[in-house]
Amino acid sequence: MEEQQAITKLKQGDIDGLEILVKKYYLPAVRAAYLIIQEKSLAEDVVQTSFINLVNKIGQFDETKAFRPWFLRSVVNRAISVTRKRNRVILVDESEFFEEISSAIEPASRNGHNPEENYISEELSRTIQLALDKLSPQQRAAIVMRYYLDFSENEISREMERPKSTVKWTLYAAREKLRQILQPADIETDASEEE
Repeated sequence: MEEQQAITKLKQGDIDGLEILVKKYYLPAVRAAYLIIQEKSLAEDVVQTSFINLVNKIGQFDETKAFRPWFLRSVVNRAISVTRKRNRVILVDESEFFEEISSAIEPASRNGHNPEENYISEELSRTIQLALDKLSPQQRAAIVMRYYLDFSENEISREMERPKSTVKWTLYAAREKLRQILQPADIETDASEEE
């Protein structure tokens, strides 16, 4: 069954249409929610709630537009809301879950690599995840939408209902903060200058 047929079934009240959408969007939705919330169980709850709400809100979906951004926007918005409600700094120690989701989504990325390349790739993923932890929920959402979900700035603006200039600023501020966090300490340069 195609995505469009699944949507049509849901609009007609047939819940069987949900199965194809869950199969197609569950992993990307969980990963997007996890990147924002950074807690496995909450990310899964957000996605499950989003699918349940989808059944009730499918009538609002305009079939002339793409379903993926419409649905993932609801996941991102719910993830931001959950993060705000928690109202505390989120520390993540769920690298196994993050790696499991990553490998499920991108299994070919590790095939054919030697153990050293795999280790470097895993370390890079952990480093990036820790850097993302230090962004605000809005910044994480913008980064996830732009670089993980491949939304354009115009799509992010429309989906987040924010002016494009605000989206651009949020992305800029998030990239700058990530750059500062990820920039290696230039110890060797400092040591050579002192000599």
